[in-house]
Amino acid sequence: MGIPADDVVLIQQGNSPHDPTIITVNCPDKSGLGCDLCRIILEFGLHITRADFQTDGKWCYIVLWVVQLQHSKFLRLDWDSLKNRLLSVSPPCLIPLYHDQKLNGSSAAPSVYLLKFCCVDRKGLLHDVTELLTELEFTIQRLKVMTTPDGKVVDLFFITDGRELLHTKKRRDDTRGYLCDVFREYCIGCELQLAGPECDNQRNFSSLLNLAVAEELFSCELSGKGSCMQALRTATTSPEKATVTVDNLLSPAHTLLQIQCVDQKGLFYDILRTSKDLNIQVAYGRFSSSIKGYRNMDLFFQQRDGKKILDPKLLESFCSRLKEEMLHPLRVIITNRGPDTELLVANPVELCGKGRPRVFYDVTLALKKLGICIFSAEIGRHSTQDRQWEVYRFLLVENGEFPLTSGQARNQMADRIRRTLMDW
Repeated sequence: MGIPADDVVLIQQGNSPHDPTIITVNCPDKSGLGCDLCRIILEFGLHITRADFQTDGKWCYIVLWVVQLQHSKFLRLDWDSLKNRLLSVSPPCLIPLYHDQKLNGSSAAPSVYLLKFCCVDRKGLLHDVTELLTELEFTIQRLKVMTTPDGKVVDLFFITDGRELLHTKKRRDDTRGYLCDVFREYCIGCELQLAGPECDNQRNFSSLLNLAVAEELFSCELSGKGSCMQALRTATTSPEKATVTVDNLLSPAHTLLQIQCVDQKGLFYDILRTSKDLNIQVAYGRFSSSIKGYRNMDLFFQQRDGKKILDPKLLESFCSRLKEEMLHPLRVIITNRGPDTELLVANPVELCGKGRPRVFYDVTLALKKLGICIFSAEIGRHSTQDRQWEVYRFLLVENGEFPLTSGQARNQMADRIRRTLMDW
């Protein structure tokens, strides 16, 4: 009993470039399915403008209206690949409806490959390489970028393949050939192989971050004290408002949360990621279109035992975390690292270990548009008491338009990066 696999995910493109594409997912339910789907959609540079979804705990039906993000419109989008990726996280349908949920457990982690790319340095190079890797559907898990005194760059990308084809010689050869063809005379060498133990050595930043900087990045709370300046600062023209209204009387089996907040990139993903990490599921929800830059959502939640959320501490923690994620899903700070200027960007990591898509792409894009060169870059993880963070570190090179020693210029730079990350 079930439905054909071709009908599990349906993609109906709009009649014109301005019309949204409608994605329909009709399949058995599993824990965190909505979060997994939204992560893939965000990874492909798409923004969810509307959403309707419902589940009875066994079967779910999800409809998403999506458009390309402002900063992704010049990237080629492979709709067939998107469908395959969405199918890969959807439970199989050709099994009984009473299937054991254990069958839908997470699959083995994808293999990590090391891409070593050497080339002549130039402005915007790191973003251009990242753009190609994004177009090829690679996810950058770790990174080490080094600039040599003679004007050359050695980039070490630890990547996973969204298509899961890097184990084939053809996929590896095509990737190397594509990079060499695009960068031509700038390219010095390109190697791609299965990563070894050196990948684990790039993982932890906890012992490398300055304590004061770590405090500002990770210990900020929504207390209104104003103690956290750069990390949580939003643009002065962007309203800082997020309201969560709880109704435990309307439904006998669900807790209704009525949410209003500023529209931004990855909003639906952040909400579903938060509920997934707290072991709370959405039984029914509606994500309406943006009105004057704001989003309104009516979401009916249940705990995994099928009951509404009655524990006051859990409900308070859930609402507080939602507000934090809606207001500050990413942290941005520019500080000193010895004589150098360092840019740090941090975002929470899912409990399953997956980070937010396209952060590195967006940051390098913002720096390229600002004309700021990157001397070195790294991606790692930092653990705090209650969660793990993905941290992006950049050592920046001074330029005339944005003097890195100026506090005003740093604030403008941080604001521009936040706007790119939020697609404002």
